[in-house]
Amino acid sequence: MSRSPSDVRAFEARATDADLDDLRARLAAARLPEAETVSRAAPGPRRWDQGVPLADLVDVVNYWRTEYSWRSFEERLDRIGQFRTTIDDLGIHFLHRRSARADATPLILTHGWPGSIAEFSDVVDELADPKNVDAPAFHVVVPSLPGFGYSDKPATTGWGTEKIAAAWVELMERLGYRRFAAHGGDWGGNITTVLGGRFPEHVLGIHTTFADGPPGLTTDGLTAVERRWTEETRDFYEGPSGAYAKQQATRPQTIGYSLVDSPVGLLAWILDKFAEWSDTEDSPFETISRDRILDDVTLYWLTRTGASAARIYYESHSSMDPGLRVDVPSAITMYPRDIEKCPRPWAQERYRRIVRWKEPEVGGHFPSLEVPEYFVKDLQEGLAAVLAADR
Repeated sequence: MSRSPSDVRAFEARATDADLDDLRARLAAARLPEAETVSRAAPGPRRWDQGVPLADLVDVVNYWRTEYSWRSFEERLDRIGQFRTTIDDLGIHFLHRRSARADATPLILTHGWPGSIAEFSDVVDELADPKNVDAPAFHVVVPSLPGFGYSDKPATTGWGTEKIAAAWVELMERLGYRRFAAHGGDWGGNITTVLGGRFPEHVLGIHTTFADGPPGLTTDGLTAVERRWTEETRDFYEGPSGAYAKQQATRPQTIGYSLVDSPVGLLAWILDKFAEWSDTEDSPFETISRDRILDDVTLYWLTRTGASAARIYYESHSSMDPGLRVDVPSAITMYPRDIEKCPRPWAQERYRRIVRWKEPEVGGHFPSLEVPEYFVKDLQEGLAAVLAADR
């Protein structure tokens, strides 16, 4: 049974001055390796063949130490509205912005790894109170996954995508939202799929950028582009690019020591993914500001969640139920430079009521940061189609 709204408590993010001073001191005292030995002709993706180039990392570390403002990010979160509640004995942190519109629909946005609530902090206002009066409005809820940000770190195994989805239903009901729409990418996409498949009585419909077709499907009948998608996705996970996932799925504790102890190590581990997974030719900063990436990395650092966040791979990697089907209306967007792209014929085997399918010309794994205006418009239009189909 759902608890009362009194179990929801207001929350403020406040890092201590001592923690921020310690961060700057660690950055100043960082021991760095020599430069990479691959071609360093700039700009170009070859510079990243061995990982984050030394020159790029030094530049970001210096900016992080001398110019970046964590307090500005704290203020942004406070303006949106921060709260915590306890579900299944685990504290869950979330942003919550109610729309001023009487016709607003409850919406839960779920991030993934190496993302966080920082991915959505710049789009909440427009989703809640859109400038275009004809666009749908939403009561926006953005939870921090267990083990991420200001949510508690699970002390036992079991907090995989199925349990998280059930917790999100409880969270939304606790806020007075018995029925709601859901969006997610990366792990948030998997959780959103579980929400739509397991809880159709609560979920009006879903929008995702990370559709996951059931296993064992044939490439027969796919277009040349769709075949290329399947090959790129296979190569990503089976090749060196997927090594991070294998590490975090099998030995999250081992990599976790470095991620919690070294801010430079944490930055390099996350920055490498922003570079490879964004729709850029060289650096992620072609489309995402240093401040936005550092909002994300600093949140991991100050909350000491490098290890606990990595454990979502241990809990849920390749764990999607092959038989799960989603019968609620679904809108799916496949960004061209995302790391996993699912052909529509495969997606239709799991998502039975696809009411909108989009393949934008630009964008990667972090669309809310890379192409925020397009992301918001696409989400609004996708969910409008979903809500129209649910009526």
